Amino acid sequence: MEIYTAAMEPPREQLAGRRSIMREHARYPRFRSVIALPREGGGAAGFAYGFRGGSGQWWHDIVAAELRERDPGAERRWFADSFEVAELHVLPAYQGRGIGRSLLETLTAARRERTAVLSTPAGPTAARGLYRSRGFVDVLPEFHFPGSPHRPFTIMAAPLPLPGGGRRRPARRSPVWQWTG
Repeated sequence: MEIYTAAMEPPREQLAGRRSIMREHARYPRFRSVIALPREGGGAAGFAYGFRGGSGQWWHDIVAAELRERDPGAERRWFADSFEVAELHVLPAYQGRGIGRSLLETLTAARRERTAVLSTPAGPTAARGLYRSRGFVDVLPEFHFPGSPHRPFTIMAAPLPLPGGGRRRPARRSPVWQWTG
């Protein structure tokens, strides 16, 4: 939760709910998580997790319903057999070093699903640039989740495997990371 809080800066009253959601996600089919650890020790610098997306999951159902309304073909193409990248966060002090890219590539490597799907805050962010560089495209450019009418998100999707085939390249400025999954 420390990494999530530092990266996303959510209102304090939402943290208990986020913690509960993350625990529930760990029970979803084909759940996988990865963390970035500095070689010199200390706490994690970043983490990512995801799972097979499907009916009955809140995020999947909300997003797929909206996409089905706007473009049924896109809903079938991107969500029929998808891996949901539910969370990917890097502590601000470690951002810009290739850690997010390595987390994403490691998380999605060797997945059996046809596509990967995710949501990210709308706008020209570093995260969105990362996702585009790995083959993700906008499927819903400005989406408002129930309960968050003032914070737009972009729903993105990519075919799997991602470009690069899950190969891990060293971080640009500091190759001091171990990846576990």
